[in-house]
Amino acid sequence: MTKFVAIISGKGGVGKTTSAINLATALSGFGRDVLVLDANLKTPNVNLHLGSPNTPITLHDALQGKYHITDAAYLHPSGLKVIPASLALEKVDSVEPAKLAEVLLDLEGACEAVFLDTKTGIDEDVEHAIRAADEAIVVTNPDLPSVTDALKAIRLADKVGVNVVGVIVNRFKNDSFDMSLDNIRDLLDKPIIGVVPEDENVRKSIAVRHPVVYTHPDSKASVAFKELAAKLSGQKYVHSIKESKDTPSKLHQVLKKLGLNK
Repeated sequence: MTKFVAIISGKGGVGKTTSAINLATALSGFGRDVLVLDANLKTPNVNLHLGSPNTPITLHDALQGKYHITDAAYLHPSGLKVIPASLALEKVDSVEPAKLAEVLLDLEGACEAVFLDTKTGIDEDVEHAIRAADEAIVVTNPDLPSVTDALKAIRLADKVGVNVVGVIVNRFKNDSFDMSLDNIRDLLDKPIIGVVPEDENVRKSIAVRHPVVYTHPDSKASVAFKELAAKLSGQKYVHSIKESKDTPSKLHQVLKKLGLNK
């Protein structure tokens, strides 16, 4: 049985898409069959994060009935399966968000889990994406505006009867300006399932259009995503720097030449 998980956030810029992509990539590394679907029908970003802006078949085509949704699935070099949404402006108003749940039925049994990277906010498009999911994970930064908007997203999920199983606190610096994890937990009344530290390697990975788990496997952010993936998959993760440094990939060598990997 395929589980559909909406990745949501109330505020833009908190790292929702980055979290969806990297958590799914980390889960794939643990042998789980996971797919990321860009459920942001108006301002999609998954393709841009992964360096494939002009995929010929997208979620929009499936929503229009032109193709089966599995025809829009692509395999990223990291091993991550992706169903992108179209970046074409003329397709923005050509689909009905309410059809998303119906189209997703065709993915039942195709993989273990589908992560729906939703639009930021709490509007109708987001509501349709959450309704199509079995459960949700909320992403926030450790500041009051982000956490307050995350609470709104949680309340929207509650409204449509979808349980938020936990919170990912992204870009955590653990300094005097960050809200404490206890305060975030108390305000949102949800468990914090993952804490991803501030890490410049995330920016570097976005610049080269790959998940940070793939480009910088030893980085602080990558380790945090792997730890969360292990927790969600019921496995134990022990980080070994020696193992990854002894077997550098061609990608790592290229990144090093570009000054994007140390």
